Amino acid sequence: MSIFTPTNQIRLTNVAVVRIKKGGKRFEIACYKNSVISWRAGAEKDLDEVLQTHSVFVNVSKGQVAKKDDLTKSFGTDDQTEICKEILTKGELQVSDKERHSQLETMFRDIASIVAEKCVNPETKRPYTVSLIERAMKDIHYSVKANKSTKQQALEVIRQLKESMEIQRAHMRLRLVLPAKEAKRLKEKLKPLLQVVESEDFDEELEMVVLVDPGCFREIDELIRCETKGRGSLEVLNLKDVEEGEEKF
Repeated sequence: MSIFTPTNQIRLTNVAVVRIKKGGKRFEIACYKNSVISWRAGAEKDLDEVLQTHSVFVNVSKGQVAKKDDLTKSFGTDDQTEICKEILTKGELQVSDKERHSQLETMFRDIASIVAEKCVNPETKRPYTVSLIERAMKDIHYSVKANKSTKQQALEVIRQLKESMEIQRAHMRLRLVLPAKEAKRLKEKLKPLLQVVESEDFDEELEMVVLVDPGCFREIDELIRCETKGRGSLEVLNLKDVEEGEEKF
């Protein structure tokens, strides 16, 4: 006895689905797990390593392939490989609740690690532990956004945590050397960007050791290069002005 299998059905296993809605219809492609993120990050260039098949579906789990007419109406072409590329780039990756939860947990830890690495208690200059930052994030009910980078979110967390605890980005220690001719004028321009001036020595040129917020580094560097036409210099002495030991509550 033969079993009839509809010709527009394809069965696939261990699949990651990427979905897009276009022209009022839903289209899906079947990819290998973990390959979609590699493709979007530019790490994977071979389409055959990403796609399980170059077919476009209306429903991957049921194996229902999209009709050519619907593809042409929605995408302006029936070239399935080109359509797969578009869905891969613009579509939404479907993940199970368990996978999503695991992904968000990992991102939560990564964000806490970045915050702990970049920040200190401004009074003691000591860094916070990752677990303490995680607790503080839970206290403010921080909700991880899967579509934003952990670095972006870490900066957002720092802003939010400032409202409930003593925290700031660790300062960078820089040595600035300014030609005598421009020193006075340039020092006034730099003033708003400097947190602390630790030392100042004026001989043939002005040499300063200063603490700055890391977010101002690029602006200070550009200001010195442009205003002194390359005659001034900037040297990083410490990436983080931090005391030994960890901050504990």
